[in-house]
Amino acid sequence: MRARVSETFSICASGVLAAFIAYIFVFYLQFKFTGHPGSVDLFTTLTDWLGLQGHEKLMRIGTGSAELVAAILLFIPATQVVGAALALGIMSGAIFFHLATPLGVDPYGDGGVLFKEACAVWLASLVILAIRRRRVIELIERYAPFLPVPARLRAG
Repeated sequence: MRARVSETFSICASGVLAAFIAYIFVFYLQFKFTGHPGSVDLFTTLTDWLGLQGHEKLMRIGTGSAELVAAILLFIPATQVVGAALALGIMSGAIFFHLATPLGVDPYGDGGVLFKEACAVWLASLVILAIRRRRVIELIERYAPFLPVPARLRAG
């Protein structure tokens, strides 16, 4: 009985976190896909810093497309961990660029909302991967058997 309650809680928690991540990703797609001036300015800052002047649109649309794919994968039970891993990677990049580039943590002067949301999505993705770690291990063993999986992760 107790294991069943724990499993139900895990499914619900990962579903709620997946919905949160998807909401954030899909909400910001309107800015990325329509070429909103704030989004264009943000990605221009990044591409200029990377030495890729003139490639703002490619990076903006590419990032938005990756976020859309992650949002979709998060709602399919069989691919939820892949979506969470993709979201974790995307947000790791976002957090890096906020911290390491002229973009900064508060590019819009709103108290760093974008940066805080990136951190929240990063954490939510990590929690989904922790909750669904058995599935993560299955996928690693199937598609990347050369990666070592610590025994203590298999036991939990």
